[in-house]
Amino acid sequence: MKFSKFASRFDSESGIVQLMDDLGNAMTGNNNLLMLGGGNPSHIPCVQESFRESLLRLIENPSLFSHTIGNYELPQGNQNFINAIVEMMNEQYDWKINSNNVALTIGSQSAFFFLFNMLGGEYDDGVHRKILLPMTPEYIGYSDVGLTTNLFYSYQPAIEKIDEHFFKYHIDFDNLVVKENTAAICVSRPTNPTGNVLTDGEMIKLQSISEDNNIPLIIDNAYGEPFPNIIFTETKPFWNKNTVFCMSLSKVGMPGTRTGIVIANEEIIQIIQNMNAVINLATANFGAMIANDLVRTGKILDLSKSAIKPFYQKKLEHALNTIRKEFNNIDYYIHTPEGAIFLWLWLPALPISSDELYERLKSKGVLVISGSHFFPGLENDWEHIYQCIRVTYSMDKRTVEKGIKIIADEIRNVSAA
Repeated sequence: MKFSKFASRFDSESGIVQLMDDLGNAMTGNNNLLMLGGGNPSHIPCVQESFRESLLRLIENPSLFSHTIGNYELPQGNQNFINAIVEMMNEQYDWKINSNNVALTIGSQSAFFFLFNMLGGEYDDGVHRKILLPMTPEYIGYSDVGLTTNLFYSYQPAIEKIDEHFFKYHIDFDNLVVKENTAAICVSRPTNPTGNVLTDGEMIKLQSISEDNNIPLIIDNAYGEPFPNIIFTETKPFWNKNTVFCMSLSKVGMPGTRTGIVIANEEIIQIIQNMNAVINLATANFGAMIANDLVRTGKILDLSKSAIKPFYQKKLEHALNTIRKEFNNIDYYIHTPEGAIFLWLWLPALPISSDELYERLKSKGVLVISGSHFFPGLENDWEHIYQCIRVTYSMDKRTVEKGIKIIADEIRNVSAA
């Protein structure tokens, strides 16, 4: 069977496809797999109870229930939820946005598909414009969303070694170049996969660079403030009409509802609405309807601060202690975990590639993600790419402990061979 060039973009191997296949197999197929590769949030009892209460109120209200499942929502998204988001962000950060600055998407992955193809790619003047990722590694889901190839260009980070087992990436502003065909700058904060949090100083510099070049600054805030607030350093979210601020309900604990939130200037929001109408007819209702009261009352802020953040802090400490225990006599570094739900392991003495390590671990029942998938748009090959793996610490203690032990044992095995 013959397919179009469009189909060919989805007919090859990619990191995000591999990740979601592994996640699906772990959840529905082989229950013996230790899933340390996926991005599923933990099921936090008090948070899930709040969702359950909201869902029950929804079911018991005939009008709301009928609207949720029986009507197409507006392409912009549920207006009550959008108004609640506007009120929250203005109250928390004095942003002065209105409902015309917000649109919902079917998950933040759809938002990035829309944004990158709206801003990057072929223009009427014949110029192929690209998205600048000022620092890799970056989110695995960006790499393959382009309708054209070669949509990104990116830079290696500056590496700061903090002590014998911790390091931190920084944007290398000395070598950062905004080219004439740069369409936008994009960063995740906190960063998936590393847990890095760009400093307020770095963000101010990026904001200045984007404004000087009249291009948008896209901020992927899936793990940051105000929710889910899985961020362990002091930061201040910011927005202006040159900023595209993206959030999600997934890491609060509702990935199944597929609810992304985009805050941007009215022109961008209008195009997102049109894209929603053409591609999806409407946005999904379910997440917005469940979360509406939680956002409107501020309960989502309380849950993020008092339940979600401390829950992951404890998970993080347990994972770090397990690595300290199991990784003795292994040459390793961990990126300083400042947010998100992952540990980024750098293994400078690894005698095989991280891709090979992934396959070996998979054969032993442990799923991680090879670091090679997190460097979209990097023009020069770099040894560091093949020395890193991403490990999720959101799973239960037994899975984390057993998985990390197997990882450590396999690293020793290949190093001794």
